[in-house]
Amino acid sequence: MAVKMRLQKQGRTHLPVYKIVVADSRAARNGRYVEQVGTYDPAKGIASAVVNKEVAIKWLKDGVQVSDTVRAILKAKGYIEEAKSGK
Repeated sequence: MAVKMRLQKQGRTHLPVYKIVVADSRAARNGRYVEQVGTYDPAKGIASAVVNKEVAIKWLKDGVQVSDTVRAILKAKGYIEEAKSGK
């Protein structure tokens, strides 16, 4: 089973809010997920994204595939470098 960390759309028309989730890559965008890692509101920007640091680093160390937007969020928070360094 290939696992991805990606966005799951929430909110309403023209005002999206996203959950950052770990899900099976075959699952639908808004379908079942394994674990919720955080939230992201694009109107407020990447800096205001809320991410559970311990959970995100655990999944990164386990080798989860990361979508482009989630990678940008995690990189801005510094979690990708921290997972690579093994702290």
